[in-house]
Amino acid sequence: MKMLERRTFCVALAAAGLSAARSRAANSLADVRVAAASDLKFALAELAARYERETGQRVQLNLGSSGNFAQQIRQGLPVDLFMSADEAFVLQLADAGLTQDRGVLYALGRIAAIVAAVSPIGLDAQLHGLRASWSSVTSLAMANPEHAPYGRAAQQALQRLDLWELVKNKLVLGENIAQTTQFVTSGAAQAGITALSLALAPEVARAVRHVVLPAALHEPLRQRMVLLKGASAQAAGFYRYVQGPDAKAVLSRHGFAFE
Repeated sequence: MKMLERRTFCVALAAAGLSAARSRAANSLADVRVAAASDLKFALAELAARYERETGQRVQLNLGSSGNFAQQIRQGLPVDLFMSADEAFVLQLADAGLTQDRGVLYALGRIAAIVAAVSPIGLDAQLHGLRASWSSVTSLAMANPEHAPYGRAAQQALQRLDLWELVKNKLVLGENIAQTTQFVTSGAAQAGITALSLALAPEVARAVRHVVLPAALHEPLRQRMVLLKGASAQAAGFYRYVQGPDAKAVLSRHGFAFE
C-alpha cells in the first residue's frame, strides 16, 4: 500500500513538473502586446521584426491614436507596453496607478505637409504654396486634434502660420495619423499634414511629396512609452530593446529625433 502511495505521489509530482514546464514555455512564447501611436507604423514594424529574428519573441502591434488607447487602457485594454505620441497620456496613466513607473521618452516626432506626387501645389516650410493654391483645394487632411497628438501639432502649426481660419472649413479629420496619410495617398484629400515618419515610408513616399514643417510651429511631440502593471518579463525585454542604440538608429532613419 505504501509502495502504491509513493508511486502515485511520484507520478503526480512528475505531472506537476511537466505542467509547470509547459506553462513556462507557453509564457515565453506569448506575444508581447503593444499599443502604439500610428506614427510608429513603419518604424515599429521594422523593430518588431528585427526583435523577433534576434530573440524568437513575437510582438503583437496594435496601432491607433494615443488618446483613444489611453482611454481604452483605463477601461481594461489588455496590453503590456503603451507607446504614446504624447507623453501626457503616459503620465496620466501613471498618476492613475496603471503603469509600473512613469516610463521613458523614446523619441521626438516631427510633422510634414504632404500633397500627391503629381499635384501642382507648391510645397514650402511656411505653406505659401498651399495658401496660393487654396481655391483649388477641396479638402485638407489632418488627424483629429482632440485625441491625436499629431493632429494637435498640425492645428498649432496652421494657427501660427495664420492659416487656420482659411482652412478649417475644408478639413477632413483622420481618426489617427495613419488614416490621415491615407486620405492624401488615396486622393480623398488634396493635401495634408502628417507625421514625418509616415511621409518617409517608401510606400507613402512613392505617392506623395512632402516638406518638413519647422519644429517651432508647434509644441514638441515628446513621445513616451511605459510598461503597464502586470506586463510580462518578455515585454520588459522589448521595452529595453527599443531604448538601445540599434533601435534608435532605426527610429532616426524613420524621421524621429532624440533629446
